[in-house]
Amino acid sequence: MYENVVVAGSHGSCRFAVVTSDSPSAGYDERFLLSGGLHVAVAMDNGRKWSMNLWGLVKEQGRVREAGMGTHTIKSHGAKLARDHMHDWLILLLLVVIEVILYVIHPFYRFVGKDMMTDLKYPMKENTVPVWTVPLYAVLLPVAVFLLVYIRRKDVYDLHHSILGLLFSVLITAVITDAIKNAVGRPRPDFFWRCFPDGKDLYDRWGNVICHGKGSDVKEGHKSFPSGHTSWSFAGLGFLSLYLSGKIKAFDRKGHVGKLCIVFLPLLAASLVAISRVDDYWHHWQDVFAGGLLGLVVATFCYSQFFPPPYTDEAVPARTFLTSGWGPYAYFRALEESRSNTNAGQSMNALDLQPMNARVVSQQGRQNGDDFASLEVLESGRM
Repeated sequence: MYENVVVAGSHGSCRFAVVTSDSPSAGYDERFLLSGGLHVAVAMDNGRKWSMNLWGLVKEQGRVREAGMGTHTIKSHGAKLARDHMHDWLILLLLVVIEVILYVIHPFYRFVGKDMMTDLKYPMKENTVPVWTVPLYAVLLPVAVFLLVYIRRKDVYDLHHSILGLLFSVLITAVITDAIKNAVGRPRPDFFWRCFPDGKDLYDRWGNVICHGKGSDVKEGHKSFPSGHTSWSFAGLGFLSLYLSGKIKAFDRKGHVGKLCIVFLPLLAASLVAISRVDDYWHHWQDVFAGGLLGLVVATFCYSQFFPPPYTDEAVPARTFLTSGWGPYAYFRALEESRSNTNAGQSMNALDLQPMNARVVSQQGRQNGDDFASLEVLESGRM
């Protein structure tokens, strides 16, 4: 039997409903949560409790879920995410194969005359930044940052798309760089000593060089434009810079200039690598300029493929209540789907309350009817 039941009503733009039950087995005495996580309990005259919810009821089932927010771990969403992007990973493997082929084949051996040797007699030096270190700081360092963010946020969408975007950025840049290197065949500033290690130059009847140096040195000597170190550096560290600017909301218009120092730090490291290539006489300044521009442009395109621009205030539709580009598009879509499912569940719960309220009103009607019948009996007895 229901006692002191308050009929569901409305106040302003918010709806409320109060439910109770004599028997725990009726199923209506469970706690209900607001969409914001707030639970309101009202004590009844007989000691029972009422649960009240504003703007939709969300039943608690073992745990409280944040409305609109959630965690997407490798265990829960990793397999599905990998299947959905299987073709992207296959394309990455194809890019790796293309890059290996471009690295192995010989470049175009451009005509190099005696009068050109004046600008190509710089001494041969070792690399200040060895080749084997480039993947370490351009790929593994950003991946380490992505993993740290994942450990804190538990968002596999962010981890997957950041790694995928980074690899696309680096590999696309590498393929374009080596393709241009082989097609242009520009000699390096130290080409003379690569071609004539003993210092004795030799030319054919057309005035072109006849190199007698080590084959691998001569081959590498025709790969000056653009700079591979520089393009890789700006592709990887440039992507990291964009990623960090979104995560720390560097362009939130609040005047925190210190955030820009974090954003510019990877770009500074890439710039120092580019300068070292000129200092080592492995590249002309035009080579590093073109390589840096290429890597940065590709990194921007690849980042924009997976993440909202870091400088925007409307990364996602307003209905998601999320702003700024701190997460990938896929994460926002997952939240939107989760929110839609939650709203659908709330609508179903609201519909379920209608027959319950009808039963409450009916029960009250029967009680009122019994009271009126009792009054009639008493009146008839008096008469």
